Amino acid sequence: MTTAAITAIDYYLPAGEVSNQDLSREFPDWSVKKIADKTGIDIRHVSAAGECSSDLAAAAAERLFASGIDRSSIDYVLFCTQTPDYFLPTTACLLQARLGIPTSAGAVDFNLGCSGYIYGLGFAKGLIETGQARKVLLLTGETYSKLLATDDRSVRTVFGDAGSATLVEAASSATNALGPFVYGSDGAGARNLIVEHGAFRKPMSEAGAPAKPTLAMDGAEIFAFTLNTIPAAVDALLGRADLSPDAVDLYVFHQANRHMLDHLRRKCAIPEGKFLLHMADCGNTVSATIPIALCEAARAGRLKPGAIAVLVGFGVGYSWGATVCRWVGIPAS
Repeated sequence: MTTAAITAIDYYLPAGEVSNQDLSREFPDWSVKKIADKTGIDIRHVSAAGECSSDLAAAAAERLFASGIDRSSIDYVLFCTQTPDYFLPTTACLLQARLGIPTSAGAVDFNLGCSGYIYGLGFAKGLIETGQARKVLLLTGETYSKLLATDDRSVRTVFGDAGSATLVEAASSATNALGPFVYGSDGAGARNLIVEHGAFRKPMSEAGAPAKPTLAMDGAEIFAFTLNTIPAAVDALLGRADLSPDAVDLYVFHQANRHMLDHLRRKCAIPEGKFLLHMADCGNTVSATIPIALCEAARAGRLKPGAIAVLVGFGVGYSWGATVCRWVGIPAS
């Protein structure tokens, strides 16, 4: 049967960096060790002024093409971002032209954060397995650093910028290479991770608006939502896939921060050796965390062809998604 499969991944981190030493100088009551212990992050990469999400996604895609992927074979571009270049046009259209992808390719943005990569894989699977596309380029690009208040250490210690590129293509297999999927959303939690001003509901001209669109996060509420929701989603996915927990080779969760992931791993009863942590040198890069982690796991030999990985995203919205990925292997970078 024809199934959608991940066949290539790469990513790009901008050159700017914010280290724990930098943050400790700004917030003297938070030591370098305290920041590292709480977040699991040592360095966050940040985009330069004028460097946008499309720039990061395009750089990641060019790395993918340099590995031998033929850009002329791409017939759909999906771009996940919450920091688009413009309100309109769709940034995916700009990326299609910039990357030299044929004009016969479809192109669309979708605004979803830390669960966005899972949703994007689901969209790509649907396009491929209904015959609408054969090779989907799933891009992510986030520049959350441009939304952070300089005096808000709760977000500045966590978020970094990045772009990723994943090729999802039609493959012949007796089993699904991607799927099943479990999704969820709860808009009642929207205010706990929000950029309130800057669009049309609350424009920047409104009295009391900040000087720029600014991210506000209630960390305690996000933590509670995650612990209440994600273990049940993982159980539901394994049940739908008819998999025992022991059959899973690697669990790759959204790389939110180490404190949250440690609690989630224990609550889900996942052995440490099967649980991936990769955020120390890049931070929480929102929709790019899972593809970055997958790419590094493959390079480190933790994902070999035939391995079964459970991928789980969760966050802003609230929204969450989980899927099973049967690894087919990716080209060496």
